[in-house]
Amino acid sequence: MDSRHSVCEGMGMLVQTILFDLDDTLIVDEAISKAAMERTANLAAKLHGADIPRFLADTAAISRSLWEDNPVREWCAQIGITAEECLWGEFSDPLPECVALHEWSVSFRHALFDSALRSQGLTEDDGSLAAEFSHARRKLQRLMPDAKETLARIKPGFRLGLLTNGAPSLQREKIAASGLAEFFQAITVSGEHGIGKPRTEIFHILLHALDARPETTVMVGNSLARDIAGAHAAGIAHTIWLQVPGSEEFAEVTPAHTIQGLHELPSLL
Repeated sequence: MDSRHSVCEGMGMLVQTILFDLDDTLIVDEAISKAAMERTANLAAKLHGADIPRFLADTAAISRSLWEDNPVREWCAQIGITAEECLWGEFSDPLPECVALHEWSVSFRHALFDSALRSQGLTEDDGSLAAEFSHARRKLQRLMPDAKETLARIKPGFRLGLLTNGAPSLQREKIAASGLAEFFQAITVSGEHGIGKPRTEIFHILLHALDARPETTVMVGNSLARDIAGAHAAGIAHTIWLQVPGSEEFAEVTPAHTIQGLHELPSLL
């Protein structure tokens, strides 16, 4: 990138390319799902007289139990699809696994909220709770602090790529809602390739799309197990862990740098 090359002084290297994770790195994920479930619990209290704390505890426990019956659970683990995403994703992709997941997720949503109500001796819901979660989860979406500003600052000096795990339709929906797609020269979604982070192949797919070399690339993500360990295995030795309180996933790997906010990133580059 000739004159646009930048030196990452703390890493002692020439950096040309930066890869970013999406969920809980550039957009808020876990906290939004939690807030959406809280809104759903409030509606359960209004419509059915449900006890809100008990409803929240029950839905969490029942969700874990029902998830074991997911017919494509192993595929979801490989691609990076969570039970929370099955409460609002459309899974409209023409993949056999997504077709199966779409069909199962309908019964999953009904069984989850119906069981949570019945555990309190309450009547069955008519679908309003599932609809509320889906609506709230989309309405509450927001960027991580300083995400857009940080990308705007560093875009002129680097190739930027986005690497995210998940179902193609849902991740593409999140990206479109974020308004961040314009910052990236290439975007790779795990479900489009049948493999997800931390598999090295998915990193190499994005590097190839960017015409980038691992030794001049930095990976930024919130997951030590998927983003940081996966980048190291792919030969991307220069990693930055965004430590998000409450969503830390610890692993036996040491990132080159740890930051508590995206606003810290430009000063490292």
